[in-house]
Amino acid sequence: MPGTITVEVVAALPDRTLVRTVELPAGASLAQAVERSGLLAQCPELHPVAALGVFGRVRNPAEPARPGDRVEIYRALHADPKEARRRRAAGRERR
Repeated sequence: MPGTITVEVVAALPDRTLVRTVELPAGASLAQAVERSGLLAQCPELHPVAALGVFGRVRNPAEPARPGDRVEIYRALHADPKEARRRRAAGRERR
């Protein structure tokens, strides 16, 4: 269809990866692509969304999607990676 673009929306969960291909009007935002995919409604465990990205780079959700984009939904971290590494290292020092 003229005036439309196709993008993939991806969410990686601990036990599976969800991929949806959506068609959007040209100029639609990354956030609109995620909304159109239905992934947030289908998977409450995706809330809160920490950020959105395209091909591994964090992007502003209001930014327009481009044809062929792979829009990625990033989940909030449950633990600070630096703190987790410190705890593991402290455990090894005690041995």
